[in-house]
Amino acid sequence: MLSIQRGSSLQKAATLMVVGVLVWTLLEYTLHRFLFHIKTASYWGNTLRYLLHGCHHKHPMDGYRLVFPLAGTAILALPFWVLVRLLFPYEAVPAAFGGGLFGYVMYDVTHYYLHHGNAINDYTRKLKKYHLNHHFKSEKDSFE
Repeated sequence: MLSIQRGSSLQKAATLMVVGVLVWTLLEYTLHRFLFHIKTASYWGNTLRYLLHGCHHKHPMDGYRLVFPLAGTAILALPFWVLVRLLFPYEAVPAAFGGGLFGYVMYDVTHYYLHHGNAINDYTRKLKKYHLNHHFKSEKDSFE
């Protein structure tokens, strides 16, 4: 791990990975709750909202519209890398950024599973039902 090569201990690098996952989780919830479902009235506002997230709600079972496109992810990763570099010391940057990236990928995998996977136990059935309520009952509730 690059953070360890740069001088972080294994414990510190692992902690930074967890911090990255937690920061991503909070960021995803905040974006989804307050930006992706914002009320818009203008043509451009409606268009932007649709492109960001509305398309997914219009076609929730379309696997091609379920996760953010890889090219968009790569483009947005650069400003996040810069932000992490500004917020963390040199040796901590790879672990913190890696944790955030890992959180992002796990979110996308989980989200895809909630739409297309088969529930294997009571917990996953409840989770799937909770998430699909967000799509089919009330967009104002059940934010993941």
